[in-house]
Amino acid sequence: MASYEWGVTYSALIAASEATGDIRYMDYVQNRFRFLAEVAPHFKRVYKEKGTTDPQLLQILTPHALDDAGAVCAAMVKVRLKDPSLPVDELICNYFDFIINKEYRLADGTFARNRPQHNTLWLDDMFMGIPFLIQAGLYSDSPELRKIFFDDAANQIIDFTKHVWNKDTRLYMHANYTSRPDVKLPHWARANGWAIWAMSDVLMALPKNHPKYKAILKQYQTFVYSLVKYQSPDGFWHNVIDRSDSPKEVSGTAIFTMGIIRGIRYGWLDKKKFMPIALKGWDAVSSEIEDDGTVHNICIGTMCTEDVNYYMNRPFFDNDTHGSFAVIFAGIEAQRMMDEDTK
Repeated sequence: MASYEWGVTYSALIAASEATGDIRYMDYVQNRFRFLAEVAPHFKRVYKEKGTTDPQLLQILTPHALDDAGAVCAAMVKVRLKDPSLPVDELICNYFDFIINKEYRLADGTFARNRPQHNTLWLDDMFMGIPFLIQAGLYSDSPELRKIFFDDAANQIIDFTKHVWNKDTRLYMHANYTSRPDVKLPHWARANGWAIWAMSDVLMALPKNHPKYKAILKQYQTFVYSLVKYQSPDGFWHNVIDRSDSPKEVSGTAIFTMGIIRGIRYGWLDKKKFMPIALKGWDAVSSEIEDDGTVHNICIGTMCTEDVNYYMNRPFFDNDTHGSFAVIFAGIEAQRMMDEDTK
């Protein structure tokens, strides 16, 4: 499992513990992070002496991409803020150093990659990096540092939208090749899910008087209004959102459902109009969950390409972690929405 999948799974367990009151989920995450903090110095010594060490610990000690750092650090900060005794500050600072000082960015500061082409913007990195920036701001005691992190998160939303938003379809492309800006990549569902997840995280944390708040809220609302047009009658979204001949897919459907419910709960969307849409989405997701917890029809991890057939034919698996944590978050938000509706 990639580091970011672990990171989001940890966040899902934290959210599950908060929603259910079952401390076993939180205990698991705390014990896992405590263990990593305790063994990291040993593996660091091994790495210095031999130039290599356990691959998973190596990702922690020497992250080389947002996939290695952002989601794990965001989860680590969440637990550390709840339990100040957790000895993870050194690990957190190591992640901070990589993402702030070493992670590759465009000249305007937008997170970028050099694969498959130089200066490619992946929509995935909205999720890999932006929620981390929000958590980094919450972790910081200094108001000045918090402002820097929150400003960076807000700017990332705006700048990613400049590069990866397709104004014609009003959907996000999976990626943008900055050297070939006229190339329009497909609108992969889960990548668009990363975008709405990142936007909602920023809107929940950003002060409403922040200079970028209104622009982000407007973009979020524009995006949601477009998404609902592509929801199938049975509540699903397709793996390529605007291709109804592509398979219906669970992870994208779960994240869109979660993102819309957040809009209802926080007052960004009209409850009367959007609650039926959200409930239909949750009914679709829950129809793919077995009594034993097995979740069906989750698209596997995906490279970016301009070839839409690549996305049309991606394999779907049961219990792929790209979808399992999304389903947990969607279910938690759906329950919160229904609980609040009965009050």
